[in-house]
Amino acid sequence: MSAAGPSQGARPPGGGSRSEPRGDHTSAGPSQGTPAPSQPANATRGRIVDDIAGLRRVLAQHRTIAVVGLSANWYRPSYFAAKYMLDHGYRVIPVNPAYEEVLGQRCYPSIAAIPGPVDIVDAFRKPAEMPAIAREAVAKGAKLLWMQLGIRNDEAARIATDAGLDVVADRCVKIEHARILGGLNWCGVNTGVVSARRAGV
Repeated sequence: MSAAGPSQGARPPGGGSRSEPRGDHTSAGPSQGTPAPSQPANATRGRIVDDIAGLRRVLAQHRTIAVVGLSANWYRPSYFAAKYMLDHGYRVIPVNPAYEEVLGQRCYPSIAAIPGPVDIVDAFRKPAEMPAIAREAVAKGAKLLWMQLGIRNDEAARIATDAGLDVVADRCVKIEHARILGGLNWCGVNTGVVSARRAGV
């Protein structure tokens, strides 16, 4: 993935057609809103992560993920992405004011309401909402802003990188983990079958 900007057909949006309150909005759109705040002179600027080595690094180093817009419905992309990350040893913190609990984890109404540190803010929200989420991630002291598959916003990326956060845009955390660290092969499935012949034939 390249620097944050409007999506151009490389990957389809990751959500279904139905919407739910405060969850799973993944349609791409142009950045909106006011310019990002200027970077302090002594701050370390974050970067756009769009390469295998960078994705491997952030997924290996950062183990606590706040999932903004996580749905409690099993058929939503946010649900099975979060469940996958939980099953692979990550701490997942749901952020959605519509629920008290998702996937057996306490759900919080906002990023600010989460007690303790957060490494990754993984957002399943509309592109227009991303600048505000980026500011929340910065205020929380997160290390990475992850905009899910189909989501890209220039302003949000500037806000985050100016504050020292790395940014991933228009990628699914589940797909990238499976592809790079979880054994998903080039054709998308890890069956362990090498030959089409039946065993013993």
